[in-house]
Formats: sequence, structure tokens, C-alpha cells
Amino acid sequence: MVRKAAGGTGRASGAVKGARRPEVRLPPLEPDEGSALEPDGDYDGLEFRETDFAGQDGGGARFMDCALTGCALDETRLHHARFLDSVLTGVRGVGTDLAESTLRDVELVDARLGGVQLHGSVLERVLIRGGKIDYLNLRKARLKDVVFEGCVLVEPDFAGARLERVEFVDCVVKGADLTAATLIDVDLRRAAELDIARGVDRLAGAVISPVQLFELAPVLAAALGVRVHGDAGEV
Repeated sequence: MVRKAAGGTGRASGAVKGARRPEVRLPPLEPDEGSALEPDGDYDGLEFRETDFAGQDGGGARFMDCALTGCALDETRLHHARFLDSVLTGVRGVGTDLAESTLRDVELVDARLGGVQLHGSVLERVLIRGGKIDYLNLRKARLKDVVFEGCVLVEPDFAGARLERVEFVDCVVKGADLTAATLIDVDLRRAAELDIARGVDRLAGAVISPVQLFELAPVLAAALGVRVHGDAGEV
């Protein structure tokens, strides 16, 4: 079982509350026998290694105290699934459907995913470390105590989502959409690269560095309707 972290990251500034990271301690696991996923299946204390779940339907399934390592998730249907106290390492796939799922006390490590659907999902105490995720759909999702660390996010969609105590650490964020998002104690200061395509006006509730403020100045000015000219004599 997972033992939850007792506190945040201990930021000295106190300007933003740090995320509580998961502390996953898996019990001894039984190797999976290679059976296919089943809708509403119940998977407890299992290790899935290099399993090909491509195209399978595990909608509504529950994974508790599980490890998924090197598994293929191309077009895998996991709508309404629950991942609890589990570690996913090196999973890969395009078009994985995790819409309206629950991830609680989960570590996602070195994933290579594209077009993964997590809209309407709930993520609580989740660490996403390493790897690359293209076109991550988190529309109207709820993220609380989530850390993105050392990963690359290409055009992540947070439109309408609620982010509370979320940290971006040493990660690259390209073309993020924050339209209608709600941010509470979101720490962007340590992002290696931060590019916001839409919704820059939703940054209230986030903290950024002075360098990031300078880099975001053009988009912030555009959002405010401010025209910037180098010559005071220009009209």
C-alpha cells in the first residue's frame, strides 16, 4: 500500500503550497498470466511486464497495488478506470482512453504517450516523471498534489481544469492551453521551458519566475489588449 507524504516540499518562500508527492511501496507482486483486460475487471497486487494491451477494453477496471512496466497502451480503452497505489513505468501508446478515470497515489515514469485522453479525470497525489506526452487531454480534469518532473509535455490541454498544488519541475511545457482553467498554488518557476498558447489570463493562482514573466510578456500584453511599440513617436 501507499503511504502518503505527510507534508509539502517545504518551500522557504511560503508563496505557494508545495504538492504532496505519492510514496509508493508496493507489496510482493504476482506476475500477470497474460490474460486480456476485462471491462470492470479487478486487478490487485499484480505485475504486468511488457504486456500488449493495444485495442483492449478495460473500461471501469480497478488496478490496486499494481506495477505496469513496458506495457503497450495503443487505443486501449480504460474509461472510468481506477489506478490506486500503483506504478506505471515505460508505458507507451497512442490514443489511450483514460477519460473520467481516477489516478490516486500513482507514479507514471518514463512514459511515451500520444493523444492520451484524461478529460474529466481526477488525479490526486500523482508524480509524472520523465518521458514525453504529446497532446495530453486534461480538459475539465481535477488535479490535486500533482508533480510533472523532467518530462516533456507537447500541447497539453488544461482547458476548464482545476489545478491545486501542482508543480512543474525541470520539464518542458509547449503550447499549453489554460482556457477557463482554475489554478491554486500552481508552481511554474522550475519549468525548464514554459510556453502558453491560450489562457494566459488564467495564471492567477500560479507563481512564475522573473525570467518567465519577461518571456511571457508578449502574450500577457496581447491578453490585456496592450500594444507595445519601440518608438514613443509611433502611433
